[in-house]
Amino acid sequence: MTVERMETCAQRCGPSAPPVLVLNPRNKYTYKRLSSCSSTVAVESTRDLWDRIFIQGYSADVMVRTNDGAIPAHGAILGMASPVIDGMLRSSKGRQHHRKIISIRCVPHDAVRVFLRFLYSSCYEQEEMDHYILHLLVLSHVFMVPSLKKLCVQALEKGLLNVDNVIDVLQLSRLCDTSRLSVLCQRMILNDFGLVSATEGWKVMRQSNPLMERELVDLVERKKERQKKQEEQKIYLQLNQAMEALVHICQDGCRTIGPRDKVPRISTDPCNYPACKGLEALVRHFADCKRRVAGGCPHCKRMWQLLELHSRICEETEIKNCRVPLCWIFKEKLKEGNKKDDPKFKLLVSKVLEAKSRSRPSSLLAMTSAST
Repeated sequence: MTVERMETCAQRCGPSAPPVLVLNPRNKYTYKRLSSCSSTVAVESTRDLWDRIFIQGYSADVMVRTNDGAIPAHGAILGMASPVIDGMLRSSKGRQHHRKIISIRCVPHDAVRVFLRFLYSSCYEQEEMDHYILHLLVLSHVFMVPSLKKLCVQALEKGLLNVDNVIDVLQLSRLCDTSRLSVLCQRMILNDFGLVSATEGWKVMRQSNPLMERELVDLVERKKERQKKQEEQKIYLQLNQAMEALVHICQDGCRTIGPRDKVPRISTDPCNYPACKGLEALVRHFADCKRRVAGGCPHCKRMWQLLELHSRICEETEIKNCRVPLCWIFKEKLKEGNKKDDPKFKLLVSKVLEAKSRSRPSSLLAMTSAST
């Protein structure tokens, strides 16, 4: 290929390809640019070449010993890929051997082979990567190979992390300084604690690392307590919404129900009070039920409790200002001491008041936005 044809190819494929050294007609070296397609082929060819050098062990000067054999390798390549291996080779410089020896024990032989192959060409078989993912994570951390470590972490995050290996991965993630992976492991343990605690990895961890077991159990207990408090806050918020809807129905009226001196508003628009629909049906039942006198109707009991709860949180000081039924009667009974103050009911009142104080800023904001 002449220089003119190479220039034409470079112009057609774009200027993004790396420079290459070619010989001009005057026998002087100059830089020209190859096409992007030629650059890709060159990279793949170079990668295949390094892969074959490792597989064939051509002119190897290092033997990597494992528990089940030895793997020939090249010290220059390993030293450039891993600063730890470079230090190991330099420390063995004075030994009188034809080949230098590097020992990688306590790791499967095939896992070491996959690791060394990656150092040569960044090539690997996906099936082998998935099978030895934990061993490769440890090797990449110990021998300081960040590119392989990143691949291992990404593979675990995208699907290789499961209930069966999450305990092992959590322990390795802490040893290998992968904080994101550690957080993902803790999240999986908290979400599937019942399944994780029944695995073999949990049983081994409980014997070898009881402190971690205690830590994980504490995390699970704190999560349960947090969820319990959230459920309680949700209930108290719903009770506060019921109190607001009750005042709304008794004072202003809503759709088909309201005070006697006001005509209900017939509208298809949804009510602004979330609890109004359910409370409307409960009030209608309370007005027509014949069993409430004997105290045999659970729906009427619930309505009675709501009325008493309203009387405890009602801020009106005059009877004419509150139109909720029985509000003033409950207040008078409590003031005269005719009704015992149940500690549980008193605690319920305080929790509902707390929920009311928390929801008040958002209610004010909603009213302001509606008015504007």
